[in-house]
Amino acid sequence: MSSREDKIKEELFTKGLNAFNSSNYYDAHEHWEDLWSDYRLPDAKFIQALIQLSVGYFHITNNNKNGALGLLNKCKPKFELYKPSCRGINVDNILKFVDNSIEDLNKINEMKEFDWSLVKKIKI
Repeated sequence: MSSREDKIKEELFTKGLNAFNSSNYYDAHEHWEDLWSDYRLPDAKFIQALIQLSVGYFHITNNNKNGALGLLNKCKPKFELYKPSCRGINVDNILKFVDNSIEDLNKINEMKEFDWSLVKKIKI
């Protein structure tokens, strides 16, 4: 593998992280999807979990509660494969805020009631 390819993969990963941390969940999904679909990765399921995570939160922004719950629940078993950390990211922390988000979604009646403070930034 060329160092140019490594650089592109790192850029896609970082762009996804920055977009997620700026609450641009759709953009995060796009960057991570490019990384996941264009390259063979040893941690492909981790990247897939990040894609599902970001789309789950995107669904909250467009009032799709079932879609949000479905994807947040779907990403959990993939993240479990990479505990306690992957790529310098604390996977246990992600799982914690996903569980808190699912719990909140199950309590609320309208998506505008979702507590966005439950969604933490992903730090390396």
